[in-house]
Amino acid sequence: MAVSGLIMLGYLVAHVIGNLKVFFGPGEFNGYAHWLRVLGAPLLHHEWALWIVRVVLLAAVVAHAVSAYQLSRRDIKARPVGYAHRRRRASYATRTMRWGGIILALFIVWHVLDLTTGTVHTGGFEEGRPYQNVVDTFSTWYGNVIYIVAMLAVGLHVRHGFWSAAQTLGVGTARRERLLRGLANGLALALTAGFVSVPVAVMTGVVS
Repeated sequence: MAVSGLIMLGYLVAHVIGNLKVFFGPGEFNGYAHWLRVLGAPLLHHEWALWIVRVVLLAAVVAHAVSAYQLSRRDIKARPVGYAHRRRRASYATRTMRWGGIILALFIVWHVLDLTTGTVHTGGFEEGRPYQNVVDTFSTWYGNVIYIVAMLAVGLHVRHGFWSAAQTLGVGTARRERLLRGLANGLALALTAGFVSVPVAVMTGVVS
């Protein structure tokens, strides 16, 4: 679960950097989208690198979901009867990890159908014009609500997940506790702010 989570975290960092290119105009953003499709050329054929990334990411998502289910079942099996007194020391991010994961799984399906295949896209999906497609999506109230709620879930998930992965992989120690928590908080805040800035920019007319 830790390894698959870190793979997805790496993808999120790269993804938010790419998303921020929308602030440099349609030429820059559409050019970036085209580059993703010819990445690795001439060694790799058109979109091969993109599909490799998609397959690895899909495998990470499936491995993460399966691991979450298996760990949940083990937890229930180990302690079928709940504690009489629950301590409320866990953070909000920790307590909402399961629901956050479900929200993100549903969001991924919607996001792909909206901006990759165009199946549920509003305003007329245009192949090869991702800048306009992004503006179309965030010109609707429901597109903004779905995206912003999902990005808040991403922030909470990363905040707890990064620290947990460090502990699982043996990186976390008592001496590094404050550093790791600081990194987790910083990553969560940076990712959330970066992703949310795009729909906010469309809503306010900064990106149009």
